[in-house]
Formats: sequence, structure tokens, C-alpha cells
Amino acid sequence: MKIAGIILFSFLFILSAIYFFTGYKSAFEADQKCHYFLNNEYPQSSDFGCDHDLETRQWLLFKTGDDNQPSTVLKRFRY
Repeated sequence: MKIAGIILFSFLFILSAIYFFTGYKSAFEADQKCHYFLNNEYPQSSDFGCDHDLETRQWLLFKTGDDNQPSTVLKRFRY
């Protein structure tokens, strides 16, 4: 039982470290990356955009929905 607890703790620690170290260091970096993807990976149209979500601390690359449909998030850039 003690070994299972150590293994679980180690697994959670590794997942937390991966989550912490894979995000951008600032909102500016996330913003720049979002707009880079917007300009280089997706067509130049008004259907695509980048927006800042303050609650979840991330920039969202999205495609607007058609005929009152919700927008679709294509990529998230968390910081």
C-alpha cells in the first residue's frame, strides 16, 4: 500500500511538472504565438481570430460559427 502511494504521488508530481513547464511564461508570448498561427496556418479571412480569456489565462485561436452557431476553438495558448 505504501509503494502504491509513492507511485501515485510520483505520477501526479510528474504530470504537474509537465503542465507547469509547457505553458508560455507570459500573456504577451501566448498572444504572439496565437497571432503567428492565425497569420501563417489559417486563411486570411474574418472567420478566424484570436481572443484573450482572462478566467482561464489563455489565448484562444478560434473560427466563428455560421448562422448563430457557437465558435470553434482551434488551439489554446495558456500562460
